[in-house]
Amino acid sequence: MLQVLILYVIVMNIFGFYMMWSDKRKARRDAWRTPERNFFIVSLLGGSIGCWAGMYVFHHKTQHIKFTVGIPVILLLQISVLLWIVSKIVPAVA
Repeated sequence: MLQVLILYVIVMNIFGFYMMWSDKRKARRDAWRTPERNFFIVSLLGGSIGCWAGMYVFHHKTQHIKFTVGIPVILLLQISVLLWIVSKIVPAVA
């Protein structure tokens, strides 16, 4: 089960990274663009690291406050939830 979850998170982050690359490419070509909410959906579904990395690797959406703040906030919330879950699963060492 853990391997499936890890694989899922890896795939979502690769997809988020790809979305940033693809949208940047479309922006340069003045083509149809990816809706901004799709980036947030992918981030919420586990691809926040990939979206965040793609923002800075491709210099895409870095001028938008909702991205420069929103994506890291989603990542921090995901880390917080993960740490809370781990704290409930792993017994505290006395």
